[in-house]
Amino acid sequence: MEAVAIEWDAISAIGRASTAPFAEVYVRLTKLEHIQLVMEARSWKSLHQRAVGRLQQLQDSSRRFVAQLGEQAEQREAAWHATLALAQEASRQREAALLAELDQAQAKVRDLQQRLFGRKSERSKGASELRPQAGLKPASRGQRCGAPGHGRKMLAHLPERIETVGLDSPQCPACGQALAEFPGTEDSEVLEIEVKAYRRLIRRRRYRPSCQCGCMPGIVSAPAPCRLIERGKFGISVWAGVLLDKYLYGRPSHRLLQDLGHHGLDMSPGTLTGALHTIAPMFAPVVDAMLAKLRSEQHWHADETRWAVFVPVDGKRGYRWYLWVYHSASVVHYVLDASRSAQVIDDELGEVAYGIISCDRYSAYKKFARLHPTFLLAFCWAHQRRDFLELANAHPQLLAWAMTWVDAIAQIYRRNDLRLAQPVGSPQYAEHDIALRRALQDMAEERAAALSQATLAEPALKVLASMDRHWAGLLVFVDHPAVPMDNNIAERAHRTPVVGRKNFYGSGSLWSGQLAAAMYTLLMTVKLHKINPRTWLLAYLQACCDAGNRTPSDIRAFLPWAMTASELAVMRACPKASGPAVEGVDSS
Repeated sequence: MEAVAIEWDAISAIGRASTAPFAEVYVRLTKLEHIQLVMEARSWKSLHQRAVGRLQQLQDSSRRFVAQLGEQAEQREAAWHATLALAQEASRQREAALLAELDQAQAKVRDLQQRLFGRKSERSKGASELRPQAGLKPASRGQRCGAPGHGRKMLAHLPERIETVGLDSPQCPACGQALAEFPGTEDSEVLEIEVKAYRRLIRRRRYRPSCQCGCMPGIVSAPAPCRLIERGKFGISVWAGVLLDKYLYGRPSHRLLQDLGHHGLDMSPGTLTGALHTIAPMFAPVVDAMLAKLRSEQHWHADETRWAVFVPVDGKRGYRWYLWVYHSASVVHYVLDASRSAQVIDDELGEVAYGIISCDRYSAYKKFARLHPTFLLAFCWAHQRRDFLELANAHPQLLAWAMTWVDAIAQIYRRNDLRLAQPVGSPQYAEHDIALRRALQDMAEERAAALSQATLAEPALKVLASMDRHWAGLLVFVDHPAVPMDNNIAERAHRTPVVGRKNFYGSGSLWSGQLAAAMYTLLMTVKLHKINPRTWLLAYLQACCDAGNRTPSDIRAFLPWAMTASELAVMRACPKASGPAVEGVDSS
């Protein structure tokens, strides 16, 4: 009954808190059933609390997960934006690089087109000429209409071959009466060239002694004339023509042999090669004397160009060698070397105490100047001007800007010419010298101002930066008026070898390459002194022949600076014609 009362009290408490329909219904339970119900209630409450706690945990975990997802989404979005920004920046940079590469490629195309199809001269219109002026018509070049010409030149120094021409039937066409000769002739003149091969048939007279002394053999004959090549059948005129034809006029040897064959003189290539190999050592002492003269002077123009020597060399790839030229006031000296290094310059001028080298901006000259501080490098203004011309051609948008600098350089040339036209030390010279220095100072200030501009195009910046680095060498001519502003003298000295290189590609052996350098040295040096190369070469080869196929013991007669005025006059004249006299040849 106690259990029932307790249960009733519990049910009553529940009933008081509830208004359910079964609140007034009484149930009788045993103690065991009550315990079971209480335990089950507690169990369900515990399960409910755990379910509520787990739900709370799940909700907290869900909120954290959602928060993490949000953070990750924000991070991914930020990373995506950063990646996109980097990709856009990389794309912009790549686009800029491609545009720059395209600009360079187009510049190279324009440069190659100019070299291949354009004018070879660097003469170009300046900025002032690019702006057309009203009312002014550019003057035409060449002979102007109505202007008097120089007239026909009659070469009176050439030998004459007189041809007398008469009428076939000197009679009157009406009556047939013979015409009487009238004193004098109607003369006209036609210039002709006759090149022919001939045989020198040398007949040596023989003598028999008529005395009884017995000191002479039975028959005596005149000595045989000397030959340039022992037992050779070709004379000096042939070898002089071969050397001039190849090294002065740039004709390949096989074409020369064809030409000789057309004149009836057949020569095999082996004979030509062997003869040149024999003749080559005869020129060495003269070349050495010219090198000594070159080293005795104090100003040189230097340049180098490629020259092929088709001989394998250990440690060297290909057949590209270099032909160097050193041009002084008295000598033009050529050097063939496999290298393009400063060692070549050192071998040429290293023994000289001091001097000035007019050159381009090649690094070998700069290294030589660093190793020999007593030497000055006078950099070439023509190369500096060429930089602006190439810039204008490669980048048309910079044409006007570049031509302004070309005009400024032209003004420097003009002011220096005005200075050099006056005697050194005169007031006029001092006036032009001050104007020249002021113009150069203005150019330096303008260059510095342009380099400080942030908007300056990269190609223009490179040209001005190069000009700034070489400015000291560009100013050497100011304090040394005898030094030209450019290195055109050396570049002109390379014209003859370059023509030969284009026609016969180079040299097939080392000795032939050295012979080419020696012949260019000899021929260009005698031309420098206005000596006729053919006259000089014929005289020198005859002297070698007279000396027994060797260099003559005294070569001073063949050094232009050692010649007297009368000797120079003889060497500057055309060689006298040799060979049999031919008469009655129809020159028409």
